Amino acid sequence: MRRPPGLTPRRPWLRPKGRAQESRLRLGRVRTAPSSGASSAMAAAARPRRLNFFPSAPARRARPSAISGAGGAEGRRRSRVPLFAFSPPELLFFPSRRSVALLPCVWLRGGCGMALPRLLVRALHRAAAAAAPAAPDFNSFVTRTNTCGELRAAHVGQKVTLYGWVQYQRQGLFLVLRDFQGLTQVVIPQDEAHSHVKELLSSAPLESVVRVTGTVSPRPLGQQNPKMTTGDIEVKAETAEILNSCKKLPFEIKDFIKKSEALRMQYRYLDLRSSRLQAALRLRSRVVMRMREYLCNLHGFVDVETPTLFKRTPGGAKEFLVPSREAGKFYSLPQSPQQFKQLLMVGGMDRYFQVARCYRDEGSRPDRQPEFTQIDIEMSFVDQAGIQRLIEGLLQHSWPEERGSIVTPFPSMTYEEALAEYGTDKPDTRFGMKIVDISDVLRGSNIHFVQNALSYPHGSIRAICIPQGVRYLTNKDLESLKESAKSQFNQEILEIIRRPDGSLKSLLTKFLGEKEQSELIQALNMQEGDVVLLAAGEHKQVVRSQHYDLVLNGNEVGGGSIRIHSAEQQRFVLEKVLKEDSEVLSHLIEALEFGAPPHGGIALGLDRLISLIVDAPSIRDVIAFPKSFRGRDLMGNAPDYVTPEELEPYHIQVSWPLEEKEAKKN
Repeated sequence: MRRPPGLTPRRPWLRPKGRAQESRLRLGRVRTAPSSGASSAMAAAARPRRLNFFPSAPARRARPSAISGAGGAEGRRRSRVPLFAFSPPELLFFPSRRSVALLPCVWLRGGCGMALPRLLVRALHRAAAAAAPAAPDFNSFVTRTNTCGELRAAHVGQKVTLYGWVQYQRQGLFLVLRDFQGLTQVVIPQDEAHSHVKELLSSAPLESVVRVTGTVSPRPLGQQNPKMTTGDIEVKAETAEILNSCKKLPFEIKDFIKKSEALRMQYRYLDLRSSRLQAALRLRSRVVMRMREYLCNLHGFVDVETPTLFKRTPGGAKEFLVPSREAGKFYSLPQSPQQFKQLLMVGGMDRYFQVARCYRDEGSRPDRQPEFTQIDIEMSFVDQAGIQRLIEGLLQHSWPEERGSIVTPFPSMTYEEALAEYGTDKPDTRFGMKIVDISDVLRGSNIHFVQNALSYPHGSIRAICIPQGVRYLTNKDLESLKESAKSQFNQEILEIIRRPDGSLKSLLTKFLGEKEQSELIQALNMQEGDVVLLAAGEHKQVVRSQHYDLVLNGNEVGGGSIRIHSAEQQRFVLEKVLKEDSEVLSHLIEALEFGAPPHGGIALGLDRLISLIVDAPSIRDVIAFPKSFRGRDLMGNAPDYVTPEELEPYHIQVSWPLEEKEAKKN
C-alpha cells in the first residue's frame, strides 16, 4: 500500500502480543490473516462500548488508489471519500477473525484521519453496531412474533402472534395469557363472525397452552393496569388454537398460593411455571454466564470437565458408590473435583475452572443436597491474597445489578478472630453482639467454676450481651439455651440481667463486689434490660493450614486453600495428621513427584450463593429439580427398586427387610 503524500505512518496504539495482525486491503475489502496470539487478544478486546468516527479537515487532492475508492464515477472525479479518525481510547477490535479488522498501520496527518473506502466505512458501522450490547431476541427461530411480556403502547396497531398458558379467564370476555416473560390481556371477540374463537377461548381450561393471533390495541381509558408491564395495551383476538388442554391441577400456579414442599416436589414441572422460580433460575443462568466471561474471557481460565466416575476419597463427607461389572469393585461419585484440578496443575494447565456437579451422601440435612453445583477454581503460582482478589473481582463482575453493588476488597478476619468474637468460623457480621473476654474482670473473684477454668493454659471466661434481651427472652427460653449448651457442648451457661434500677440480677452477684460488678457492666457496655450469657472453659488447639473461607451473612459460600505440592509433605499429612492410608491417593502423591507447581484454589457453592442473592428460604428454591429433605426425588420416585436380573451383572445381591419385600411385591 502506497503512503499518501504528507502522511506519517504511525503504529497501532493497541497491539496483541506476538506478531502483529496482518490486514490486506483489496478493492475495498479487508481480509484478516490470523497469527499466534492475535485472535485471543482481539476477542478479549471485543467489548468496548463504542467506536467514534470524526470527520477530518478537507484533504488535498490525490490520485486514486486502493485506499481512496474502488473506481467508478467517484474515482474518475478523483474525489476523496470522507476522512475519519479513530479515537484510541475507544478502539474496537472485532470478535471474529473473518470480520473487518483495523489496519495495523494507520496513516495520520495533523490529527486528521485516513481516507477509507465506502465499503469499509459501512462494514465498520455494521460491526460497531453488532458489537454494542443488545437485548436478547426471544422471538428468533420460533413462530411467535412477540412474547407475552414485551408488548407496549408502541406496538399498537401491529398484528401479533402469541403463545402461552391461560392464567385467567373472565366470563368469556377476556383472558390473561402467560409465558416466561410476562402477561398479556387478550380480548375475546363477541361478534358472530368470530363465534368459534369465542367458544374455543371461553372453554379453555386454565393452564392450557394456546396460540392467539390478533391486533394490539390500547386499553380503554381508565382500564390501564400499572401493575402489569403490558398494562397499557390488550390484544384483540382474531384467531386462536388450543395446542394442549390442561387437566385439573393439583394446585394453582400462583406465587401467593401456599403449597406444601412435598407437593411442589412431586409436581416440580408445574412449580417451575411460577414467576418466583422462573426468576431465580434465570438469574442463576445470568450469574454463571458472567462468571464464565470473567474467568475465561478476561483472565484466561480453561473450562475443563472432570470425570464423574472415580474412586473413593479418604476423609471428608461420605460418597455415593456405583457398582461396576468387576466383582467387588465400585466407583465413587466425587464429592468435589479436588484431585483432578490438582492434577491439571501438575499437567501445566495453569488456570482451571468448571461449573462442577458434586455428590455427597450426607443424609437428611435441611441446607444440603446429595447432588449440588460449585464453581471450582484452581491456579498455579498463586498465594492466598491472589485467590482473594480473584474471587472479589469475580463476584463484583457477576453480581446482579438489581441486587445492588458490592464493594471490594471484602472485610477479612483470621480464624482466631472469628472464633474469639463470634464463636463460629462463619460469622454473621451484621449483628454487633460480639463475644467479650472478661477473664481479667473475674480473675480475682472467689467463684469456683471461674477459677477452675482459668487454671487451664488456654482457659478463659467469655460473655455475650443481648441488647434489650428481657423483651425477647423468657425464663423458658433461657432454660432451653442452658439445656442445649449442656447436651450438645457439655457447657454450663449463666445469665446476668441488668434491672431498670441499674443493679444486676444473677446467681453470681453474691460473689461479686461493687467494683467487680461495675467493671463487668463497663466491659460489656450493659444497658438497662440487657441480658448477658456467660460461659467458662478451655480453648482446644487445632492444626492450622493455609485455608480460607468466603462467608456471606453467616453462610459459608466458598472455601479453599493453598495446596501441598510436595509429595513428602502430602504423605506426612495423610499418615501422621489425618491418620489416613496414603495408598488410596498414591496416584496424586506420585504426580507431585514429577515437578508439581505451587498451586491453590477455591470452590464457591453456587446453589447457596444464588439462594442468598434472591433471598430464597432454601437452596431447593434455586435448583430446577432438587431432592427432598430426605434426599429423594418425589417426582420420579427415586431411588427406586431394581430387579435381581438387573443386579446380576454387578455381582450384587440384596437382603430385603420384610417391609421392603411387601412393598416390592405391591
